This record gives sequence, C-alpha cells and structure tokens, in this order.
Amino acid sequence: MNAPHRKCLCLASALLAPVLVCAQAAAEAEAPPSFRVDVKLVRLLVNVKDSRGELIGGLDAKNFRVFDSGVPQDISVFERQTALPLSVSVLVDASGSTLIKLRYETTSVEKFLRALTNEGNPADAAALYSFNYDVTLLTNFTRRQSRLSSALRQLKPDGGTSLYDALYLAARDLERRQGRHVVVVVTDGGDTTSSKKFRDALEAAHLADVVVYPVLVVPITNDAGRNIGGEHALETIAEGTGGRVFTPAVGAELDAAFTQILRDLRTQYLVGYYPRNLPADTARFHTVRVEMDRKDLRPSTRSGYYGDQAAK
Repeated sequence: MNAPHRKCLCLASALLAPVLVCAQAAAEAEAPPSFRVDVKLVRLLVNVKDSRGELIGGLDAKNFRVFDSGVPQDISVFERQTALPLSVSVLVDASGSTLIKLRYETTSVEKFLRALTNEGNPADAAALYSFNYDVTLLTNFTRRQSRLSSALRQLKPDGGTSLYDALYLAARDLERRQGRHVVVVVTDGGDTTSSKKFRDALEAAHLADVVVYPVLVVPITNDAGRNIGGEHALETIAEGTGGRVFTPAVGAELDAAFTQILRDLRTQYLVGYYPRNLPADTARFHTVRVEMDRKDLRPSTRSGYYGDQAAK
C-alpha cells in the first residue's frame, strides 16, 4: 500500500531538484559584493577640544561619527568621562644624559603618581619602569604610594637609552590588564641602545590599545645637539595612539604637564563599535577616523587597530 506513495515522493524530489539548483544559482548571481563582519568590539578613547584647546565634556553619541577603513560605523557603546579603571605605566629615562635633571623629574613624577592613586577610580593603578642600557620594572601595578616613592628613589643615571625596548615591554605588560592602558614616558628623546625598533614599539602600543604621553625634558633648548629624530618618533607614537607630547622645563612646567595628562585621562569619552560592512580586502591594520558634528571641535584618538586585536 505504501510503495506508490514512496514512488510519488521520489518523483517529486527529482522534479524539484533542478528548480532548487536554478534558484540557488540565481540567488548567487544576484549576491552583493563580499563584505567582512568583525564581531569584536573596538573601543576608542577620545578627547575633544574646542578651537582654544580647552577640553570639552558633556557631548552625546550623536555628536560623534566613526569611520573604520573609510566605512561609516554605528556607535554601540558610549560613555562620558568613562569610569573604566586606568593602568598607567610610567617610564623614566635613567640614562647618563638625564643626570642633571633626574632629581627634578622624579619629584614631579611622584606628585603625578600621588594624584593618580588618591583620586578617580579606586581600581586605578600604576607601574614604574626605568630604562638606560636595560629596562627595569621597579614596581608592578599598585596603588601604594610608599612603594612607588621608594622605587623612584632607586634611580641612578647611567649608560645608554633603550627607549623603544621600554615602550615595547611596557605595552606587552599592559596588554593583559583590563580597562584603559596608558604609558607616560619621561625622557630627553633619544634612543641609543634598544634591540627593538620604532615600528616594534608602535605596533606593540597599538596591539595593547595603549595611549602614549611622552614628556620630553630636553637638556638644551636649541636644535644643535638634540636628538630631533628621536623627538619626532615620539611625536608620531603619541599621535598614532591618541596621546600628545609635552615639552616642559623642569619645575612648575613639568608639574603642569602631569596635571594636564591627568585632566586628559579624567575627561575621556569611550566610543565603541562593532566593525560592519568592511571590504574583504581590508588591510590587517584598520585605519580609524573620528569626526564631530561641529566644526569647532577637534577629537583626538588612536589612528587605528590591528584586525586580529580583541577588545579588552
């Protein structure tokens, strides 16, 4: 009794198969160009200033426009003055060339660390490194001011300057930590003994989502004898990671530079998006651009990220 019924089903399937194949082929022919979807959240820490250089707070997500590899993106996460904890690595140049000014520099660094650990998020923490021929982790991430101050007193100027090695190693250590990643590097701008190169340091900073603030305390004011190339390299790293360079004299100007860095960190917007509609041939390094809806506002953030970089 069931045999004719099975035969009808087989016949129907045989007749339907060519139709399905044709429909599938037609759908594939009409398919849009291939686009890649990266489901990882990309976080941008953004400072916004007006035409006078004053930091601007109180903006909304609608004031921001984000482009990934030139493609407009929808903002999925937005926070004003984000409360994400800060992990700040302070790198102090202890090479022979800093002999005269190191004592003044460490005094200002100590004030900065005290303000960082006494204010803001109770999860904020700082690590302290020195660098000359070698890179030394003086104290790992902590909020204990006594440990940080004691470590600063250990600094003794000597030898060469492994600046890129210090940036590279500090970024790698930050990569494992939650929240916001910041490197403040106090130096006279030169690199003489690193095994790592400029590109290594910059890539490590991008992979760890680090904002770099170089504080260039140059030994002399005229160009003769200064490491202008090293200073320009640090400017490039700062610009690419969303930080900025300070060039103060020791004393009140240096204290003011550290105060301004803290203001920047306390006034950051968090803008997050899930990359969508990116062309399949997008480069591994994604360029990022942030625009504002007002011409008098200037956003500052990192220049991009690596496509295999997970949000942290």
